[in-house]
Amino acid sequence: MDIIKLSAIHSTNDYLKELMSKQVVDNFTIIVSDSQTNGKGQMGSVWQSDFGKNLTFSILVKDLIVDFKQLYTLNIVVSLAVISVLEQYKIPSITVKWPNDIMSGNHKIGGILIENSFKSNGEVFSIVGIGLNVNQIKFENLPNASSLQLKTGVNYDLGAMLQELCLSIKQFVIKIDLQSDLIWNLYHQKLFKIGIPMAFENVKGEKFMGIIQHVSPNGLLNVLLENDSIVSFGIKEIKLLF
Repeated sequence: MDIIKLSAIHSTNDYLKELMSKQVVDNFTIIVSDSQTNGKGQMGSVWQSDFGKNLTFSILVKDLIVDFKQLYTLNIVVSLAVISVLEQYKIPSITVKWPNDIMSGNHKIGGILIENSFKSNGEVFSIVGIGLNVNQIKFENLPNASSLQLKTGVNYDLGAMLQELCLSIKQFVIKIDLQSDLIWNLYHQKLFKIGIPMAFENVKGEKFMGIIQHVSPNGLLNVLLENDSIVSFGIKEIKLLF
């Protein structure tokens, strides 16, 4: 895997896209930066990160996705790859909060943003952006944010962790066509608050109780409501209150 290391960049996802517009970029090329001035989260939210304290990187995945139905599966295999490494580091209570947050207990420690592009020849390439709070210990106005160091008291080697995360992601992604049922079962085992009565809020600001049942293959969250109906929600249509 080729790793391009930068000191500061607008966005590792944007940098990788710009690089691809100028030259041929090998599969699983990695862009990593000590700081992002405009790191992105889901639906345009901003990812905040102190200089040199965390991991902010992007990986190119191409020539592997042959069906648009696999796009959300890519999201879950990346989540599972990250969780696998963090569990080896003994980070407590690691789960994935739909659709893309990595959690330790009730605190967000990371996020995943995957941007997909479709070429006229049918080729699909994906830029997998990951932000992971590693050694940062202060988060202003982010009460639900935390880091690996805050969870364990350990100061981590960012370079070593990056290598392990990227290798894990590559190993998981190249198996995306294999054991699909097993992958989805494991994902649901790691899904934040699944099967637990929780408070939610919809786009109208209305609060209601529900129980997460599962995530559908196209990435919708299925929630059992108090009237015993199961309703599917898309990204940003529902917020979990905890």
